[in-house]
Amino acid sequence: MGEKARFLGINHVALEVGDIDEALRFYGAIFDFALRGRIRSKMAFIDAGDQFIALSAGRTQAGDESRHFGLVVDDSSAVRMALEREGVEILPGRGLDFLDPWGNRVQVVQYDEIQFTKSAAALRILGAEGLGKAPKAEAELRDKGML
Repeated sequence: MGEKARFLGINHVALEVGDIDEALRFYGAIFDFALRGRIRSKMAFIDAGDQFIALSAGRTQAGDESRHFGLVVDDSSAVRMALEREGVEILPGRGLDFLDPWGNRVQVVQYDEIQFTKSAAALRILGAEGLGKAPKAEAELRDKGML
């Protein structure tokens, strides 16, 4: 091991929300997910195979104008339709960004369009086996020796 720790990835993202039940309802209307666990009305954990989102009750800071986190999905057009169905404003720009009811800015990206990759086991657990990559994302992965 070297003098510095090597950055390997992100285990989870924690989001402050006003109410856990309402947050699970909101995110459940937009995304298909499994609940990893819950701590009473204080926290809930949305599973993403080898990663998760921790929802924490009690918003302590202002909403986010540019600070955001990116979620990877198998079908961004389905997310767009769900957001429209729920009456959630899609923010202007080239991506698919929105604010949740507590001001957390979420950016949605599609799995096949980016170099982000999941192990075959994680994809299987998520019910997403067989997802491929677009040529540009495939080239980026190949350039890094990941394909």
